[in-house]
Amino acid sequence: MARALVALSLATVAGCASTESAIVAPPGVPEQTGCDRVNIASNPWSGYSANVAVVGYLLEEELGCEVFTHELSETASWAGLNDGTIDVILENWGHDDLKKKYIDGQKIAVELGLTGNKGVLGWYVPPWMAKTYPDITDWKKLNDYAELFKTKASGDKGQFLAGDPSFVSNDAALIKNLKLDYTLVYAGSEDKLIAAFRRAQANKTPLLGYFYEPQWLLSDIKLVHIPLPPYTPGCDADPDTVACDYQPYDLDKIGRKAFVDSGSPAATFIRNWTWTNADQNEVAKSMTQNGLSAEQAARKWADSHRDVWEKWLP
Repeated sequence: MARALVALSLATVAGCASTESAIVAPPGVPEQTGCDRVNIASNPWSGYSANVAVVGYLLEEELGCEVFTHELSETASWAGLNDGTIDVILENWGHDDLKKKYIDGQKIAVELGLTGNKGVLGWYVPPWMAKTYPDITDWKKLNDYAELFKTKASGDKGQFLAGDPSFVSNDAALIKNLKLDYTLVYAGSEDKLIAAFRRAQANKTPLLGYFYEPQWLLSDIKLVHIPLPPYTPGCDADPDTVACDYQPYDLDKIGRKAFVDSGSPAATFIRNWTWTNADQNEVAKSMTQNGLSAEQAARKWADSHRDVWEKWLP
């Protein structure tokens, strides 16, 4: 989607006049300016929404920024850095190809450091299945259980349930290259994927699917990860021949170079911002399960973690 949403109230803070001499930034360091408009990409999963909620809330409340969020796919977010409609991506999952294009090649984007979140992508089953069929967590045995996973959507093969088609995924190639008797079926969104795993655990129905961490659902249902052939650097370089597990990710932040070079305090704040999987899951669960708005969830987290976020301020 390329639809822009105003996510939070548009607050501004007036600067104070001073008779003292201005402090000049050292050579190579942008002079800090006032915080004007900040355009943040919003990708379609709840953990990312938690990032946007807290970062946007604090940018407005503490720095007086105007925060706009834009609901986009991951690839479209990078394109937004290029055309100037996006200033920052708050949670990047790898995308070495896009880094090569926009950071190394066109030089319109820069890395802003790690978020502190540890990302895991992979194949999961509900816990009741791992208990009932202990060897189902051995990927080499998955064909023995393909019959269990058949659905109307998968025909004469087992169903492998994926999430949003825009998510980072090697699943179609993995099924083919590992010679598994499964068909890829998309749930369509993170919400539908979560609902499917909830139903599978509650009703003890078979389900094999794509899932990831950080994700608040794992604090409620301990989905069981199925290790695939071990990841080694470069084993996934060719998306058509990949036959290894997903790489573990140290998630990072990407900024539009012109925005970062502008001296905006928002860029400094975002560079300083780091938190944990537990922090993200807490806010995401407040928003998705406890009925809080993004602003309410962000305020709740900020009120109880002042010692954490004060370190992010410029």
